[in-house]
Amino acid sequence: MKADAAVQRRLLDLAEVDAELSRVNHRRRTLPELAEISDTEKTAQAKRDALVAVETTLGDLDREVRRQETEIDQVRAREDRDRKLLADGNVGAKQLADLEHELATLQRRQGVLEDDLLELMERREAVDADTSHARVELEKAQNALTDAQARRDSALADLDSTEAKRVADRDLMVKQFPADLLALYERVRAQRGVGAGLLRGRRCGACRIELDRTTMSAIKAAAADDVVTCDECGAILVRTAESGL
Repeated sequence: MKADAAVQRRLLDLAEVDAELSRVNHRRRTLPELAEISDTEKTAQAKRDALVAVETTLGDLDREVRRQETEIDQVRAREDRDRKLLADGNVGAKQLADLEHELATLQRRQGVLEDDLLELMERREAVDADTSHARVELEKAQNALTDAQARRDSALADLDSTEAKRVADRDLMVKQFPADLLALYERVRAQRGVGAGLLRGRRCGACRIELDRTTMSAIKAAAADDVVTCDECGAILVRTAESGL
């Protein structure tokens, strides 16, 4: 294959554009914000689960407090009824003894219930503090996630802008090349990642491998418009004054 030497040299500009596009794609896949978002999402979920757990415990304690308060109210109502019966004085000796025994039992029961309620209230106070702390921790995690997502979106927008500009540049550049030369370049680029490289000294600019003397002799003997390729990677070797031929 033959192509004007000046046209071949322009392949280096195309290769540089393609290299930048490759860097953009690599950068898009490996943004540090992506890993940060993954980590903060896990943290936020853990904080969310922790909040649900303490809120569930708090709800259970609230129900237990209400149940205990209801039972205390029932004991007090029963005690008030018994005291009214005693105050009326219309009860026999046996009923009087029964009422006095029941009142003593109700007082003890009320004392136990009130002690239990106090313990429940203390536990509820501690869990309520845990709930408030869990809400703060979740808010921090969500804020960190929002911040990481915003930075990711900003970075992606910059990459998209760069990519769009370089794609537009590439669309104009490829029109400068003969179809067969461009097809070779594109085929090698698809297979190896780099379609052309500068031959500097004895080293291929695409794969960075040093060429042997036999290959260099063949390249020196080639005409300026001959399209030569690297035996190692297949990339088009672009010859310039830096090639030392």
